[in-house]
Formats: sequence, structure tokens, C-alpha cells
Amino acid sequence: MFYHTFKEKKISALGFGAMRLPLLPDKSIDRDTVAQMVDYALQHGVNYFDTAVPYHDGLSETVLGEVLSRYPRESWMLADKFPGHQHSRSFDPAGTFERQLEKCRVDYFDFYLYHNICENSLDDYMDPRWGILEYFAEQRRLGRIKHLGFSCHATPENLEKILDGPYGEVTEFVQIQLNYLDWTLQDARRKCEILAARGIPVWVMEPVRGGKLAQPGEAAGQRLQALRPGASAASWAFRWLHDIPGVTVVLSGMSTLEQMKDNVATFAQADPLSGKEQALLADIAEGMKTSVPCTACRYCCAGCPAELDIPGLLAEYNDLRVQFSHTPMMRLETLPDEKKPHACLGCGACAQICPQGIDIPAALADLASLYDKYPKWSEVCEERNRIAEGR
Repeated sequence: MFYHTFKEKKISALGFGAMRLPLLPDKSIDRDTVAQMVDYALQHGVNYFDTAVPYHDGLSETVLGEVLSRYPRESWMLADKFPGHQHSRSFDPAGTFERQLEKCRVDYFDFYLYHNICENSLDDYMDPRWGILEYFAEQRRLGRIKHLGFSCHATPENLEKILDGPYGEVTEFVQIQLNYLDWTLQDARRKCEILAARGIPVWVMEPVRGGKLAQPGEAAGQRLQALRPGASAASWAFRWLHDIPGVTVVLSGMSTLEQMKDNVATFAQADPLSGKEQALLADIAEGMKTSVPCTACRYCCAGCPAELDIPGLLAEYNDLRVQFSHTPMMRLETLPDEKKPHACLGCGACAQICPQGIDIPAALADLASLYDKYPKWSEVCEERNRIAEGR
């Protein structure tokens, strides 16, 4: 296992994310397998573990706390998060934090994050009635939190706004979705540049994009095997991250002991991609997109009678065409109704002026259908809150 140094702490480059723990046939967490995975992780140098209130309907914290408590507290580091993105007053800072400490069987968290500060949740996080910012800053001062940061699915522009505001003043690290597909698809490169300019280290979530990059398709898999026989597709995605500037820990939501063993082997030593390998992944990523070729020239916006942000809508469309993701859905949901894709009048003025020849009305109509089809973030939060309050 290789490590990175963060404020005199030696952190394993691979972290165990407890969002996708192994399940039994009845859908309960397989505690025995989790114990085996944690044992293997610690025995092979992994010392960073990550959980959160929404993971496994709140049981991730409990199970991870049980398993880790078998080992000396100083042998591992634990990260947890405040679910301010779930729009629920039941998650008051003090009550939530005390429950988390109890469930995880700890007196302090090594790392604590404001969970998913983004366009959809910033108003709640900034609302002075809840005192979210101040409460956790005070817990850090008291030593019950060693290091404070936030996770974020926001656009680069909104990431800058968050960092320029009061949350930027208390932030020591930021966790972002980063992988070789989202490097361009969600402009993760720009996010890394923003954080680097401020000297803020990067924590990586979704390094294999919910499993998509671990199973990139038969044709892509054959190309990867031809260049590096025997290597898993997931190992390619992880190695791509080995030399991204600022990356300190890469969180993997492993679900099997086999995945743990493969990932630990990948992080046995830093092994960044060669130029040829980087070019191959970039080409595979482009092949996954099947996107409309919008260059964001914005010619289409000038004559739009509905005054829609057409390039912005097409960016979310391209994301959803690759794979369902809450990130574009959250961004679309924050738009007022008159700016959502349904507001397109279908007049065709945009298509007539588009230099790329995109049938924009058809693309926006398809985006509207996808938006109606997929679960909304508010619905997901409502369900999670219902489950949490029921406990």
C-alpha cells in the first residue's frame, strides 16, 4: 500500500467506502463478509474508512463501527458526514452528530464532511437557523472532529462559489466525483484545477462511476486486456488516478472480498498510466458518451424565446445518456419550471443556428422524458428521511 501525507497523517491511497457493502439474500448487510474485508484491508495497509447516514439506510455506520471496534482506535481513521443535503429538519447537527458517534462506537471522527454541498442543498447549508456550519467547526475546535471538509457534486462554477463563501473558510479537503469519464463529462478536470489553486487536497468518490468503469463493455474490455493482459478494468480506472495532482485518498465502495483484494493489489505501489494507456482510456471514455456534440458556443441562446440555457441542458442530457446519475438530476431539479427542458417550445430557432447541426428540440424533448422517467433527488431524500425518522 502506498500512502499520501495530509497534515502529518499518513493516509492509505485506497480508502474503503461503506456505501455498497455486501448483502445477504434478504438484503441485510452481510456482517461476516464485511469483517473479512475490513480484516484484509487493515492487514494490507488500508487505514481510511468512510461512511454516512444515508448509506444502507443508516446501517452502514453501525456495521462499520462494530467491525472496526475490534481493532485499536489508533490503527484506523474514520470519516462520517452530516446529511444536510437531505432537506430534513430531523437531522439537527447536535443530535445527528451524537448518534453518529454512538453508532460508530467512537469518541471522535478523524474526518468529517458536510455531505454533498451543491446547487440543490446550499440554501439549507447556509440557513442560519440550523447552525450547521458553526456547530461542526466547534466540534473540530473541541477535538471531536480532527479534520473538516465537504463532499460536492456541484458544477465547477458553483464549487468556486462554495469555496469563496463561509464553508471555504473551514474546509481542509474536498471530496469530488473523479474518474476518467467524468474528467471531461462533468468537467472534473476544472474542479481539480480549482482545488489545486487553493491548495485544497482532493478526496475521490466514484472512481469507477458506480461500477460502469469496472464493466466498460466487451469491446472496451478487449482493448484493455490486449494492452495489459490479466488486469481488471477497475484497476485501469484506479491507476488513472495514481498521478492526478492533489489526490490524497481514493474511496472505493467495495462489495466483495475479491474486489478488496484486486484493489489492494492495484494500490500496492503507485503505478500511473503510460501515455499510451492514457490515450486508450480517453478514447474509451469518448466512446461511452454517445453525446450530442455541443461546444457551448451559445449561439442558440440568443434567439431562444423561452430563454433556456440550452448548452447547460445539453450537458445534463449527455450525462444521463451515459448512465443514470443523481448529479444531473439534482441540477435539473434546482431549475425553475420555466427553465427545465419541458419549457422548450419546439420552435427550432436554435437548431437553425447551431454550428454543429444538433437537432436541439429533439434532444430537449428526450431530456424531458428522461427527467420524468428517473427518480428525483427530492423523492430520494424524502424516502431516506422517512426511513431515518421511523427509526
